[in-house]
Amino acid sequence: MSSTITLKSDVILGVVPTHIKFVGGLVPDDDGNLPRGDDGKLIVVSEMAHLCQASPVKIGAVQISTFPGVVASDTDDMISGLRELDLEIHIIMMVGGANPMNPADEDKIVELLGDGINTAKKYGIANVASTSFEEWMSGSPAKEDADYDAAVEQLAKVHARVYQDYEIADSCIEHWHLEFLRGIEFSTFTNIPKAWKVIERTNQIIGNKFFRLMVDAAHCGDSDLSIPENEAAIAEMAAAGEMGLFHASAKTTRGCLSTDDGWIGALLTAAAKTGQLKHAFVELFHHDDIALETLREAVKGHGVDTTDGRSYNEVVIDGLVDVARRLNNLKARGLL
Repeated sequence: MSSTITLKSDVILGVVPTHIKFVGGLVPDDDGNLPRGDDGKLIVVSEMAHLCQASPVKIGAVQISTFPGVVASDTDDMISGLRELDLEIHIIMMVGGANPMNPADEDKIVELLGDGINTAKKYGIANVASTSFEEWMSGSPAKEDADYDAAVEQLAKVHARVYQDYEIADSCIEHWHLEFLRGIEFSTFTNIPKAWKVIERTNQIIGNKFFRLMVDAAHCGDSDLSIPENEAAIAEMAAAGEMGLFHASAKTTRGCLSTDDGWIGALLTAAAKTGQLKHAFVELFHHDDIALETLREAVKGHGVDTTDGRSYNEVVIDGLVDVARRLNNLKARGLL
C-alpha cells in the first residue's frame, strides 16, 4: 500500500515484531536456526515485508530480538532482508540463564551481552537495547536499602565492563537503551526512578551519556507510579540527557493499543515535550505465545485476545496509524 499518512515530525516510527511470537517467530531452534516459513524465508523478514506493504504510514525502523548462538548465515539473511525494506535496524539483546545483579554471574552476563554487541558492530547498528537488570521471572524478593544500592553498583559495573571490554566507544553504536519490566517479570527494577539509578551510575563510570533508559508505556502503566509521577520522572530523566527510545505498548494486556487506558498518549506527550524523542516503536505480543505462558498465568489480564476479528498484522497497523496521528498532532500543537 502506498503511504497515505505522512509523518510530519522527525520522530522515526517503528515496530517491535513480537506479535509474530517468540516461539515460532523470533527464537532460534536448538541448532541456532531462526524460524522460516514454508517458502524458506525468515518469518520475521516476511512479516515485516507484509507490514511495510500494508501500512498507510511509512515504517522507518524495526527493533529485533537477537540471541546468542544464532547461525551466522541466518543473521546475515535477517539483517540484509530487513535493510532491503528500507528499515533502520535496532537490536534488543536477549540474555538468560544468569542473574545480572549477582557478582558470581558477572562473567557470563558480560559474555552474553558482548555477543550482542559484536552483532551490532558487525552490521553497523547504532542503537542496541536490553532488559539486563534482572533475571526474568526469577521470583526473587525485591531488593531494598543496602541490597538495592549493591545491585545498582553491580549492574553499573557489568554494563560499564561490556562498554570497555568490547570497545564500544570506538564503534558504530551510539546508544544502549536499557528496559525495565513490570512487577512479577522483575522484582526490583520496576519503575523509572529505580531503573534510572543504574543508568546514572553506569554513565558516571564511563564518563558520558551513552546509556539511556527506555520509556515503555506498558511497563510504566503496570508500575507503582501514577501517570503524573511518570511524566515528572520522564522530564527529569530527559533533562539529564538519559531518556531513551519510546515503546507504545498497552499495559497489562500487551495487545491492541485500544486497551491501553491512556498511558501511551500521556507518556508519549511527556516524552515529546522534552525535545529528545527520536524513536517511537509500536509493540504488541501475541496472546497465546508459548514463551509467555508463565506470564499469562501470573498476571491477571495479560494475554487476552484483543484482535477483535483482525489479524495481528492488522492490529499492529492500527497501532501504527494511532501513534502516527498522535505524533502529527503533537507536531501541530508545537510539542514536537
